[in-house]
Amino acid sequence: MRRFVADRFRRIAAQAMANNFSSSSNASKQCLGGYPSSPLTLETINPKVLKCEYAVRGAIVAHAQRLQEELQTKQSSLPFDEIIYCNIGNPQSLGQQAVTFFREVLALCDHPALLDKDETHGIFSSDSISRAWQILDGIPGRATGAYSHSQGIKALRDAIAAGIAERDGFPSNSEDLFLTDGASPGVHMMMQLLIRSEKDGILCPIPQYPLYSASIALNGGTLVPYYLNEATGWGLEISEVKQQLEEARLNGTDVRAIVIINPGNPTGQVLSKENQVGIVEFCKNEGLVLLADEVYQENIYADNKKFHSFKKIARSMGYGEKDICLVSFQSISKGYYGECGKRGGYMEVTGLDKDVKDQLYKVASVNLCSNISGQILASLVMNPPKSGDESFELFYAERDSILSSLARRAKTLVDALNQLEGFTCNEAEGAMYVFPRIHLPQKAIKAAEAVNMVPDAFYCQRLLEATGIVVVAGSGFGQVPGTWHFRSTILPQEDKMPAIVSRLTTFHQKFMEEFRD
Repeated sequence: MRRFVADRFRRIAAQAMANNFSSSSNASKQCLGGYPSSPLTLETINPKVLKCEYAVRGAIVAHAQRLQEELQTKQSSLPFDEIIYCNIGNPQSLGQQAVTFFREVLALCDHPALLDKDETHGIFSSDSISRAWQILDGIPGRATGAYSHSQGIKALRDAIAAGIAERDGFPSNSEDLFLTDGASPGVHMMMQLLIRSEKDGILCPIPQYPLYSASIALNGGTLVPYYLNEATGWGLEISEVKQQLEEARLNGTDVRAIVIINPGNPTGQVLSKENQVGIVEFCKNEGLVLLADEVYQENIYADNKKFHSFKKIARSMGYGEKDICLVSFQSISKGYYGECGKRGGYMEVTGLDKDVKDQLYKVASVNLCSNISGQILASLVMNPPKSGDESFELFYAERDSILSSLARRAKTLVDALNQLEGFTCNEAEGAMYVFPRIHLPQKAIKAAEAVNMVPDAFYCQRLLEATGIVVVAGSGFGQVPGTWHFRSTILPQEDKMPAIVSRLTTFHQKFMEEFRD
Protein backbone atom coordinates (compact mmCIF):
# COMPACT_ATOMS: atom_id res chain seq x y z
CA MET A 1 0.00 0.00 0.00
CA ARG A 2 2.77 2.43 0.92
CA ARG A 3 4.61 1.58 -2.32
CA PHE A 4 1.41 2.19 -4.31
CA VAL A 5 0.92 5.59 -2.69
CA ALA A 6 4.56 6.53 -3.23
CA ASP A 7 4.48 5.44 -6.90
CA ARG A 8 1.24 7.33 -7.44
CA PHE A 9 2.69 10.48 -5.83
CA ARG A 10 5.77 10.25 -8.07
CA ARG A 11 3.56 9.90 -11.18
CA ILE A 12 1.45 12.88 -10.13
CA ALA A 13 4.54 14.95 -9.39
CA ALA A 14 6.14 13.99 -12.71
CA GLN A 15 2.96 14.89 -14.58
CA ALA A 16 2.74 18.20 -12.73
CA MET A 17 6.33 19.05 -13.63
CA ALA A 18 5.68 18.15 -17.25
CA ASN A 19 2.60 20.36 -17.34
CA ASN A 20 4.55 23.14 -15.69
CA PHE A 21 7.34 23.12 -18.25
CA SER A 22 4.97 22.69 -21.23
CA SER A 23 2.83 25.68 -20.35
CA SER A 24 4.98 28.75 -20.97
CA SER A 25 2.19 31.13 -19.97
CA ASN A 26 2.02 29.63 -16.49
CA ALA A 27 5.67 28.70 -15.98
CA SER A 28 6.53 31.81 -14.04
CA LYS A 29 3.35 31.83 -11.99
CA GLN A 30 2.46 28.28 -11.03
CA CYS A 31 4.16 25.38 -9.28
CA LEU A 32 3.11 22.09 -7.74
CA GLY A 33 -0.10 22.50 -5.81
CA GLY A 34 -1.23 25.61 -7.74
CA TYR A 35 0.60 28.12 -5.54
CA PRO A 36 2.49 31.10 -6.99
CA SER A 37 6.14 30.38 -7.83
CA SER A 38 7.08 33.06 -5.31
CA PRO A 39 5.29 33.47 -1.98
CA LEU A 40 5.74 37.24 -2.36
CA THR A 41 4.26 39.22 -5.22
CA LEU A 42 2.96 42.77 -5.48
CA GLU A 43 -0.49 41.31 -4.92
CA THR A 44 0.50 39.51 -1.70
CA ILE A 45 2.83 41.92 0.10
CA ASN A 46 1.61 44.38 2.71
CA PRO A 47 -0.46 47.01 0.80
CA LYS A 48 0.86 49.67 3.16
CA VAL A 49 4.31 49.13 1.64
CA LEU A 50 2.89 49.71 -1.85
CA LYS A 51 1.27 52.92 -0.65
CA CYS A 52 4.54 54.18 0.83
CA GLU A 53 6.57 56.54 -1.40
CA TYR A 54 9.97 58.19 -0.83
CA ALA A 55 10.74 60.47 -3.74
CA VAL A 56 14.14 61.60 -2.46
CA ARG A 57 15.51 58.21 -3.53
CA GLY A 58 12.86 57.48 -6.16
CA ALA A 59 12.74 56.84 -9.91
CA ILE A 60 14.80 59.89 -10.96
CA VAL A 61 17.62 58.89 -8.62
CA ALA A 62 17.52 55.27 -9.84
CA HIS A 63 17.81 56.58 -13.41
CA ALA A 64 20.75 58.76 -12.36
CA GLN A 65 22.53 55.74 -10.92
CA ARG A 66 22.11 53.89 -14.21
CA LEU A 67 23.55 56.86 -16.07
CA GLN A 68 26.47 56.97 -13.65
CA GLU A 69 27.25 53.33 -14.43
CA GLU A 70 27.08 54.18 -18.12
CA LEU A 71 29.51 57.07 -17.62
CA GLN A 72 32.01 54.71 -16.05
CA THR A 73 32.01 52.49 -19.13
CA LYS A 74 31.17 54.84 -22.01
CA GLN A 75 32.24 58.32 -21.00
CA SER A 76 31.56 59.82 -24.42
CA SER A 77 28.00 58.49 -24.66
CA LEU A 78 26.39 61.23 -22.54
CA PRO A 79 26.40 65.04 -22.86
CA PHE A 80 28.01 65.47 -19.41
CA ASP A 81 30.96 63.97 -17.56
CA GLU A 82 29.52 63.56 -14.05
CA ILE A 83 26.31 63.11 -12.10
CA ILE A 84 25.68 65.88 -9.57
CA TYR A 85 23.38 64.60 -6.84
CA CYS A 86 21.29 67.54 -5.67
CA ASN A 87 18.45 65.26 -4.62
CA ILE A 88 19.35 64.66 -0.97
CA GLY A 89 20.88 66.54 1.97
CA ASN A 90 24.12 64.54 2.02
CA PRO A 91 26.82 67.20 2.51
CA GLN A 92 29.99 65.12 2.72
CA SER A 93 29.15 63.24 -0.49
CA LEU A 94 29.38 66.61 -2.26
CA GLY A 95 32.71 67.62 -0.77
CA GLN A 96 31.94 69.08 2.64
CA GLN A 97 34.74 68.23 5.06
CA ALA A 98 34.09 66.70 8.47
CA VAL A 99 34.65 68.90 11.53
CA THR A 100 38.12 68.18 12.95
CA PHE A 101 37.18 68.18 16.63
CA PHE A 102 34.32 65.74 16.12
CA ARG A 103 36.43 63.28 14.16
CA GLU A 104 39.40 63.48 16.54
CA VAL A 105 37.22 62.63 19.55
CA LEU A 106 35.47 59.86 17.64
CA ALA A 107 38.77 58.33 16.50
CA LEU A 108 40.13 58.30 20.04
CA CYS A 109 36.94 56.77 21.42
CA ASP A 110 36.91 54.04 18.77
CA HIS A 111 40.59 53.22 19.31
CA PRO A 112 41.30 54.00 23.00
CA ALA A 113 44.81 52.51 22.78
CA LEU A 114 45.83 55.76 21.08
CA LEU A 115 45.24 57.58 24.36
CA ASP A 116 48.16 55.72 25.94
CA LYS A 117 50.65 56.69 23.25
CA ASP A 118 52.95 59.67 23.74
CA GLU A 119 52.80 60.68 20.08
CA THR A 120 49.01 61.12 20.33
CA HIS A 121 49.54 64.44 22.12
CA GLY A 122 51.41 65.74 19.09
CA ILE A 123 48.63 64.76 16.68
CA PHE A 124 45.38 65.37 18.55
CA SER A 125 44.31 68.52 20.39
CA SER A 126 44.39 68.41 24.18
CA ASP A 127 40.63 69.00 24.50
CA SER A 128 39.91 66.19 22.01
CA ILE A 129 41.95 63.89 24.22
CA SER A 130 40.27 65.02 27.45
CA ARG A 131 36.80 64.81 25.86
CA ALA A 132 37.52 61.27 24.65
CA TRP A 133 38.55 60.22 28.17
CA GLN A 134 35.40 61.83 29.57
CA ILE A 135 33.17 60.01 27.08
CA LEU A 136 34.89 56.65 27.52
CA ASP A 137 34.57 56.91 31.29
CA GLY A 138 30.82 57.14 30.80
CA ILE A 139 30.58 54.08 28.54
CA PRO A 140 30.31 50.74 30.37
CA GLY A 141 33.55 48.87 29.79
CA ARG A 142 34.69 51.71 27.50
CA ALA A 143 33.28 49.50 24.74
CA THR A 144 32.11 51.53 21.74
CA GLY A 145 31.31 48.31 19.90
CA ALA A 146 28.86 47.05 22.52
CA TYR A 147 25.10 47.47 22.83
CA SER A 148 23.98 50.33 25.02
CA HIS A 149 20.85 51.19 26.99
CA SER A 150 17.94 51.35 24.53
CA GLN A 151 17.54 55.10 25.09
CA GLY A 152 21.27 55.63 24.65
CA ILE A 153 24.24 55.79 27.00
CA LYS A 154 23.24 57.67 30.14
CA ALA A 155 26.37 59.85 30.27
CA LEU A 156 25.86 60.91 26.65
CA ARG A 157 22.20 61.67 27.27
CA ASP A 158 23.25 63.78 30.26
CA ALA A 159 25.65 65.71 28.02
CA ILE A 160 22.96 66.27 25.38
CA ALA A 161 20.46 67.38 28.03
CA ALA A 162 23.02 69.92 29.29
CA GLY A 163 23.46 71.21 25.74
CA ILE A 164 19.70 71.56 25.25
CA ALA A 165 19.41 73.44 28.55
CA GLU A 166 22.19 75.82 27.51
CA ARG A 167 20.55 76.38 24.12
CA ASP A 168 17.04 77.03 25.48
CA GLY A 169 17.60 78.46 28.93
CA PHE A 170 15.25 75.84 30.40
CA PRO A 171 16.08 72.49 32.04
CA SER A 172 16.23 69.26 30.07
CA ASN A 173 15.95 65.79 31.59
CA SER A 174 18.11 63.04 30.11
CA GLU A 175 15.31 60.56 30.88
CA ASP A 176 13.25 62.37 28.23
CA LEU A 177 15.88 61.67 25.57
CA PHE A 178 15.90 58.76 23.13
CA LEU A 179 19.11 58.58 21.09
CA THR A 180 18.41 57.34 17.57
CA ASP A 181 20.14 56.48 14.30
CA GLY A 182 19.40 59.88 12.80
CA ALA A 183 16.04 61.58 13.30
CA SER A 184 14.07 59.13 11.13
CA PRO A 185 13.78 56.24 13.64
CA GLY A 186 12.36 58.66 16.20
CA VAL A 187 9.71 59.75 13.72
CA HIS A 188 8.84 56.11 12.97
CA MET A 189 8.59 55.30 16.70
CA MET A 190 6.22 58.19 17.31
CA MET A 191 4.03 57.18 14.37
CA GLN A 192 3.90 53.63 15.75
CA LEU A 193 2.81 55.07 19.08
CA LEU A 194 0.22 57.49 17.68
CA ILE A 195 -1.45 55.58 14.83
CA ARG A 196 -3.97 52.87 15.71
CA SER A 197 -5.89 52.67 12.42
CA GLU A 198 -6.68 54.59 9.25
CA LYS A 199 -9.04 56.70 11.32
CA ASP A 200 -6.07 58.32 13.08
CA GLY A 201 -4.70 61.39 11.30
CA ILE A 202 -1.48 63.38 11.43
CA LEU A 203 -1.42 67.00 10.25
CA CYS A 204 1.52 67.49 7.88
CA PRO A 205 2.72 70.53 5.98
CA ILE A 206 2.46 70.50 2.20
CA PRO A 207 5.09 70.55 0.80
CA GLN A 208 6.54 68.06 3.32
CA TYR A 209 9.57 65.86 3.75
CA PRO A 210 8.44 62.44 2.39
CA LEU A 211 9.61 60.67 5.56
CA TYR A 212 6.35 61.76 7.17
CA SER A 213 3.96 60.64 4.46
CA ALA A 214 5.89 57.36 4.15
CA SER A 215 5.82 56.67 7.89
CA ILE A 216 2.12 57.50 8.14
CA ALA A 217 1.39 55.16 5.22
CA LEU A 218 3.48 52.31 6.64
CA ASN A 219 1.67 52.57 9.96
CA GLY A 220 -1.76 52.69 8.34
CA GLY A 221 -2.72 56.23 9.31
CA THR A 222 -4.16 59.19 7.41
CA LEU A 223 -2.14 62.22 6.37
CA VAL A 224 -4.12 65.40 6.94
CA PRO A 225 -2.50 68.10 4.77
CA TYR A 226 -2.18 71.76 5.58
CA TYR A 227 -0.78 73.96 2.84
CA LEU A 228 2.09 76.39 3.34
CA ASN A 229 1.56 79.72 1.56
CA GLU A 230 4.12 80.08 -1.21
CA ALA A 231 3.08 83.68 -1.85
CA THR A 232 4.20 84.69 1.66
CA GLY A 233 7.52 82.83 1.62
CA TRP A 234 5.98 79.46 2.51
CA GLY A 235 4.23 80.91 5.54
CA LEU A 236 2.37 78.69 8.01
CA GLU A 237 -1.07 80.14 8.63
CA ILE A 238 -2.95 78.93 11.71
CA SER A 239 -6.28 79.59 9.99
CA GLU A 240 -5.37 77.11 7.23
CA VAL A 241 -4.29 74.47 9.77
CA LYS A 242 -7.50 74.96 11.78
CA GLN A 243 -9.64 74.61 8.66
CA GLN A 244 -7.94 71.35 7.67
CA LEU A 245 -8.27 70.03 11.24
CA GLU A 246 -11.98 70.78 11.40
CA GLU A 247 -12.66 69.23 7.98
CA ALA A 248 -10.76 66.08 8.95
CA ARG A 249 -12.71 65.75 12.19
CA LEU A 250 -16.01 66.24 10.37
CA ASN A 251 -14.98 63.37 8.08
CA GLY A 252 -14.42 61.09 11.07
CA THR A 253 -10.63 61.35 11.36
CA ASP A 254 -9.19 61.49 14.85
CA VAL A 255 -6.35 63.98 14.33
CA ARG A 256 -3.73 63.17 16.94
CA ALA A 257 -0.65 65.24 16.13
CA ILE A 258 0.83 67.95 13.94
CA VAL A 259 4.21 67.90 12.21
CA ILE A 260 6.11 71.20 12.07
CA ILE A 261 9.38 71.33 10.13
CA ASN A 262 11.46 74.33 11.18
CA PRO A 263 13.56 75.36 9.31
CA GLY A 264 11.49 74.00 6.47
CA ASN A 265 12.23 71.04 4.24
CA PRO A 266 11.86 71.32 1.27
CA THR A 267 10.82 74.97 1.47
CA GLY A 268 13.64 76.57 3.48
CA GLN A 269 11.52 79.00 5.52
CA VAL A 270 12.29 79.84 9.16
CA LEU A 271 9.30 80.40 11.43
CA SER A 272 9.01 83.64 13.35
CA LYS A 273 8.78 83.51 17.13
CA GLU A 274 5.25 84.93 16.96
CA ASN A 275 4.20 82.20 14.54
CA GLN A 276 5.62 79.54 16.87
CA VAL A 277 3.71 80.97 19.84
CA GLY A 278 0.50 80.67 17.82
CA ILE A 279 1.29 77.06 16.91
CA VAL A 280 1.96 76.09 20.54
CA GLU A 281 -1.29 77.74 21.65
CA PHE A 282 -3.17 75.95 18.86
CA CYS A 283 -1.76 72.54 19.87
CA LYS A 284 -2.62 73.11 23.52
CA ASN A 285 -6.18 74.18 22.75
CA GLU A 286 -6.81 71.34 20.29
CA GLY A 287 -5.11 68.59 22.29
CA LEU A 288 -2.53 67.79 19.60
CA VAL A 289 0.91 66.28 20.05
CA LEU A 290 3.45 68.68 18.55
CA LEU A 291 6.08 66.83 16.50
CA ALA A 292 8.87 69.39 15.94
CA ASP A 293 11.40 68.50 13.24
CA GLU A 294 14.32 70.77 14.15
CA VAL A 295 17.19 69.03 12.37
CA TYR A 296 18.19 72.20 10.46
CA GLN A 297 18.43 74.38 13.56
CA GLU A 298 22.02 75.42 12.75
CA ASN A 299 21.20 76.24 9.11
CA ILE A 300 19.91 79.81 9.32
CA TYR A 301 20.93 82.20 6.52
CA ALA A 302 18.48 85.12 6.70
CA ASP A 303 19.85 87.99 8.78
CA ASN A 304 16.43 88.76 10.25
CA LYS A 305 15.65 85.19 11.31
CA LYS A 306 16.74 83.11 14.31
CA PHE A 307 16.06 79.56 15.39
CA HIS A 308 13.96 79.01 18.51
CA SER A 309 13.15 75.49 19.63
CA PHE A 310 9.48 74.76 20.24
CA LYS A 311 10.36 73.61 23.73
CA LYS A 312 11.88 77.01 24.47
CA ILE A 313 8.78 78.72 23.08
CA ALA A 314 6.41 76.54 25.11
CA ARG A 315 8.35 77.01 28.35
CA SER A 316 8.60 80.76 27.71
CA MET A 317 4.80 80.83 27.50
CA GLY A 318 4.62 79.21 30.92
CA TYR A 319 3.54 75.80 29.62
CA GLY A 320 5.09 72.80 31.33
CA GLU A 321 4.96 69.02 31.06
CA LYS A 322 1.28 68.82 31.96
CA ASP A 323 0.18 71.45 29.46
CA ILE A 324 1.44 70.20 26.11
CA CYS A 325 2.87 67.01 24.58
CA LEU A 326 5.96 67.95 22.61
CA VAL A 327 8.47 65.77 20.76
CA SER A 328 11.56 67.44 19.25
CA PHE A 329 13.83 65.77 16.69
CA GLN A 330 17.51 66.54 16.08
CA SER A 331 20.09 64.87 13.83
CA ILE A 332 23.85 64.92 13.25
CA SER A 333 23.21 64.63 9.49
CA LYS A 334 22.48 68.31 8.84
CA GLY A 335 23.69 71.62 10.32
CA TYR A 336 27.37 72.31 9.63
CA TYR A 337 28.37 68.79 10.67
CA GLY A 338 26.75 66.75 7.89
CA GLU A 339 27.58 63.37 9.44
CA CYS A 340 24.82 61.53 7.55
CA GLY A 341 26.57 58.18 7.38
CA LYS A 342 27.32 58.08 11.10
CA ARG A 343 23.57 57.92 11.81
CA GLY A 344 23.12 59.85 15.00
CA GLY A 345 20.36 61.94 16.50
CA TYR A 346 17.81 62.12 19.27
CA MET A 347 14.24 62.92 20.17
CA GLU A 348 13.30 64.75 23.32
CA VAL A 349 9.88 63.56 24.52
CA THR A 350 8.04 65.79 27.01
CA GLY A 351 4.49 65.84 28.31
CA LEU A 352 3.81 62.10 27.97
CA ASP A 353 2.48 60.10 30.91
CA LYS A 354 4.98 57.71 32.44
CA ASP A 355 2.94 54.69 31.35
CA VAL A 356 3.01 55.92 27.74
CA LYS A 357 6.72 56.66 27.90
CA ASP A 358 7.29 53.12 29.15
CA GLN A 359 5.57 51.85 26.01
CA LEU A 360 7.76 54.10 23.88
CA TYR A 361 10.79 52.61 25.62
CA LYS A 362 9.48 49.15 24.74
CA VAL A 363 9.30 50.15 21.07
CA ALA A 364 12.85 51.52 21.25
CA SER A 365 14.11 48.35 22.90
CA VAL A 366 12.91 46.23 19.98
CA ASN A 367 15.79 47.77 18.00
CA LEU A 368 18.15 47.26 20.98
CA CYS A 369 19.95 50.62 20.67
CA SER A 370 21.28 53.20 18.26
CA ASN A 371 24.91 52.99 17.16
CA ILE A 372 27.50 54.29 19.63
CA SER A 373 29.43 56.45 17.15
CA GLY A 374 26.24 58.33 16.36
CA GLN A 375 25.51 58.73 20.06
CA ILE A 376 28.98 60.16 20.67
CA LEU A 377 28.66 62.61 17.79
CA ALA A 378 25.22 63.75 18.99
CA SER A 379 26.76 64.57 22.37
CA LEU A 380 29.55 66.53 20.65
CA VAL A 381 27.14 68.46 18.41
CA MET A 382 25.27 69.65 21.50
CA ASN A 383 28.51 70.34 23.41
CA PRO A 384 31.11 71.84 21.07
CA PRO A 385 34.46 73.27 22.26
CA LYS A 386 34.28 76.20 24.66
CA SER A 387 36.36 79.38 24.73
CA GLY A 388 39.80 78.55 26.06
CA ASP A 389 39.84 75.03 24.63
CA GLU A 390 42.67 74.28 22.22
CA SER A 391 40.16 73.34 19.45
CA PHE A 392 37.95 76.40 19.94
CA GLU A 393 39.33 78.67 17.20
CA LEU A 394 39.68 75.94 14.57
CA PHE A 395 36.23 74.56 15.38
CA TYR A 396 34.46 77.90 14.93
CA ALA A 397 36.49 78.73 11.85
CA GLU A 398 35.35 75.46 10.25
CA ARG A 399 31.76 75.91 11.37
CA ASP A 400 31.48 79.52 10.20
CA SER A 401 33.18 78.75 6.90
CA ILE A 402 30.67 76.00 6.11
CA LEU A 403 27.60 78.01 7.13
CA SER A 404 28.64 81.21 5.36
CA SER A 405 29.41 79.24 2.21
CA LEU A 406 26.00 77.55 2.35
CA ALA A 407 24.37 80.99 2.64
CA ARG A 408 26.26 82.20 -0.45
CA ARG A 409 25.38 79.07 -2.40
CA ALA A 410 21.71 79.44 -1.49
CA LYS A 411 21.67 83.03 -2.73
CA THR A 412 23.52 82.12 -5.93
CA LEU A 413 21.00 79.42 -6.79
CA VAL A 414 17.91 81.44 -5.85
CA ASP A 415 19.10 84.45 -7.88
CA ALA A 416 19.86 82.26 -10.89
CA LEU A 417 16.51 80.49 -10.79
CA ASN A 418 14.58 83.75 -10.56
CA GLN A 419 16.22 84.92 -13.77
CA LEU A 420 14.88 81.95 -15.75
CA GLU A 421 11.70 82.21 -17.77
CA GLY A 422 8.74 80.76 -15.90
CA PHE A 423 10.57 80.31 -12.58
CA THR A 424 9.76 81.85 -9.21
CA CYS A 425 11.81 80.92 -6.15
CA ASN A 426 11.47 82.11 -2.57
CA GLU A 427 14.52 82.97 -0.51
CA ALA A 428 16.17 80.04 1.27
CA GLU A 429 16.08 81.42 4.81
CA GLY A 430 17.44 78.17 6.23
CA ALA A 431 17.88 74.40 5.78
CA MET A 432 19.71 73.05 2.71
CA TYR A 433 17.29 73.41 -0.20
CA VAL A 434 15.55 75.61 -2.72
CA PHE A 435 12.04 74.74 -3.92
CA PRO A 436 11.31 76.79 -7.04
CA ARG A 437 8.01 76.83 -8.87
CA ILE A 438 8.09 76.11 -12.60
CA HIS A 439 5.35 77.55 -14.78
CA LEU A 440 5.38 74.85 -17.46
CA PRO A 441 3.90 75.41 -20.92
CA GLN A 442 0.79 73.41 -21.73
CA LYS A 443 2.71 71.70 -24.52
CA ALA A 444 5.21 70.35 -21.95
CA ILE A 445 2.39 69.20 -19.65
CA LYS A 446 0.74 67.32 -22.53
CA ALA A 447 4.09 65.77 -23.50
CA ALA A 448 4.48 64.52 -19.92
CA GLU A 449 0.97 63.09 -19.89
CA ALA A 450 1.67 61.31 -23.18
CA VAL A 451 4.45 59.30 -21.52
CA ASN A 452 2.43 58.83 -18.32
CA MET A 453 4.60 61.14 -16.21
CA VAL A 454 3.79 63.92 -13.78
CA PRO A 455 4.87 67.19 -15.47
CA ASP A 456 7.50 68.22 -12.91
CA ALA A 457 8.95 64.70 -12.91
CA PHE A 458 9.11 64.91 -16.71
CA TYR A 459 11.06 68.17 -16.40
CA CYS A 460 13.44 66.68 -13.82
CA GLN A 461 14.11 63.63 -15.97
CA ARG A 462 14.86 65.77 -19.00
CA LEU A 463 17.15 67.94 -16.85
CA LEU A 464 19.03 64.87 -15.67
CA GLU A 465 19.45 63.42 -19.13
CA ALA A 466 20.74 66.72 -20.53
CA THR A 467 22.96 67.92 -17.67
CA GLY A 468 23.60 65.14 -15.14
CA ILE A 469 21.97 67.27 -12.40
CA VAL A 470 19.71 65.26 -10.09
CA VAL A 471 16.81 67.09 -8.45
CA VAL A 472 13.52 65.81 -7.02
CA ALA A 473 10.12 66.64 -8.49
CA GLY A 474 7.87 68.72 -6.27
CA SER A 475 5.11 66.16 -6.69
CA GLY A 476 7.17 63.90 -4.41
CA PHE A 477 6.74 66.41 -1.57
CA GLY A 478 3.18 67.49 -2.23
CA GLN A 479 2.11 70.83 -3.69
CA VAL A 480 -0.99 72.86 -4.46
CA PRO A 481 -2.77 71.05 -7.32
CA GLY A 482 -1.90 72.54 -10.69
CA THR A 483 1.48 73.88 -9.55
CA TRP A 484 4.86 72.32 -10.34
CA HIS A 485 8.15 72.51 -8.46
CA PHE A 486 11.40 70.73 -7.82
CA ARG A 487 13.69 70.52 -4.83
CA SER A 488 17.42 71.03 -5.18
CA THR A 489 20.02 71.02 -2.46
CA ILE A 490 22.43 73.93 -2.13
CA LEU A 491 25.23 71.52 -1.23
CA PRO A 492 27.53 71.31 -4.29
CA GLN A 493 30.76 73.12 -3.47
CA GLU A 494 30.98 76.79 -4.37
CA ASP A 495 33.47 76.28 -7.18
CA LYS A 496 30.93 74.02 -8.93
CA MET A 497 27.98 76.38 -8.60
CA PRO A 498 28.73 78.49 -11.71
CA ALA A 499 28.85 75.36 -13.88
CA ILE A 500 25.62 74.03 -12.36
CA VAL A 501 23.87 77.35 -12.98
CA SER A 502 25.20 77.44 -16.55
CA ARG A 503 24.05 73.89 -17.30
CA LEU A 504 20.62 74.53 -15.78
CA THR A 505 20.19 77.82 -17.66
CA THR A 506 21.16 76.31 -21.02
CA PHE A 507 18.88 73.33 -20.52
CA HIS A 508 15.90 75.43 -19.44
CA GLN A 509 16.20 77.77 -22.41
CA LYS A 510 16.20 74.82 -24.82
CA PHE A 511 13.34 73.13 -22.94
CA MET A 512 11.16 76.24 -23.14
CA GLU A 513 11.92 76.67 -26.86
CA GLU A 514 10.99 73.05 -27.50
CA PHE A 515 7.68 73.22 -25.64
CA ARG A 516 6.67 76.83 -26.06
CA ASP A 517 2.89 77.11 -26.58
